[in-house]
Amino acid sequence: MVQAAIKEAELKTSGEIRVHVESTCNSNVIERAVSVFKEINMHLTAERNGVLIYLSIKDQKLAIIGDKGINDVVPDGFWDEIKDSMVANFKNKQFQKGLVEGIHKIGEKLMEYFPFKGDDKNELSNDISFGN
Repeated sequence: MVQAAIKEAELKTSGEIRVHVESTCNSNVIERAVSVFKEINMHLTAERNGVLIYLSIKDQKLAIIGDKGINDVVPDGFWDEIKDSMVANFKNKQFQKGLVEGIHKIGEKLMEYFPFKGDDKNELSNDISFGN
């Protein structure tokens, strides 16, 4: 379901969305998300428009970070709005719903600023990546 949501969202944009899940995060969640962003090569997209949803399950930590291209155009607080919406679903034990809704909202914003063009290709895997 999550991979299908990523694929659907990316059909409308040149942007890339990834979800990365780990058991624990032993550092600052944003710092870890930035590290993972680089590890899975999200910074290598042509338009610098990748977005990572980072989840640390046992620690209940969540971060959403975008690359320079998308960060330069989204309004202040946009990632926090999506994060807050996802957390509200998570608190109601609706984890999949929260992820899918977050992915769709990210996709809509990517489509607004980076619409799909005929020659766009999927630059990154839609698979969920896993860490520790």
